[in-house]
Amino acid sequence: MSGGPSPCAILALLSPDGEEGFPGEVRARATFTLDPEGRLGITYEAASDRTTTMNLTHHSYWNLAGEGAARDAREQELTIHADRFLPIRAGGIPTGEFRAVRETPFDFRTPLAPVSRADADDPQLKVAGGYDHCWVLGDGNAQEPRKVATLRDAHSGRAVDLWSDQPGLQFYGGNFLSGYVPGKYGRVYRAYDGIALEPQLFPDTPNRPAFGSGLLEPGETYRNRMIWRFYCD
Repeated sequence: MSGGPSPCAILALLSPDGEEGFPGEVRARATFTLDPEGRLGITYEAASDRTTTMNLTHHSYWNLAGEGAARDAREQELTIHADRFLPIRAGGIPTGEFRAVRETPFDFRTPLAPVSRADADDPQLKVAGGYDHCWVLGDGNAQEPRKVATLRDAHSGRAVDLWSDQPGLQFYGGNFLSGYVPGKYGRVYRAYDGIALEPQLFPDTPNRPAFGSGLLEPGETYRNRMIWRFYCD
């Protein structure tokens, strides 16, 4: 693989004007690349012929213990490089507040297993049934992806680092996985069997001026770039 182009796959979508209530004919594509160092790059791009809202992201579930493991993802150590998060109200919509993570169950600036915090007596964990919140990554979009999170399974030594150029990172703990929907090899996934880390704009950005702009204008190109690096420590 060295010296040549990285393998890639490009998936494209044409969303007609008015689909699901959104204005504009949107042409979107997702580009997946794999480089010689084993880094998975994902870039989302979109353009519209009318002013519309846009916030695409990646929603894989991760459990680094491995397929079929008895351990769920809550036992894995998570680091999020953010000192603020967005509190939510019922329904998962942010209240508009930027709240410090210090001395709260939302402080993942040093590696912690979510299971060690998920049962804390905190109103924000109760309103979401666990973790389903957005962390604030610095001050807006970055020019280049920067390291924003690490997930590690201490038993297997498997780990993944995440780089992103987005202002927010949604961490979802798999609280609502029902145990009824079959997945890989027909296995059904229960609550907490996998977690999701989703780089994106802040939820409800179109209704919150303090969150920036979630609008995509004609002639502009929306981009969301992320890199996943998998390794064993």
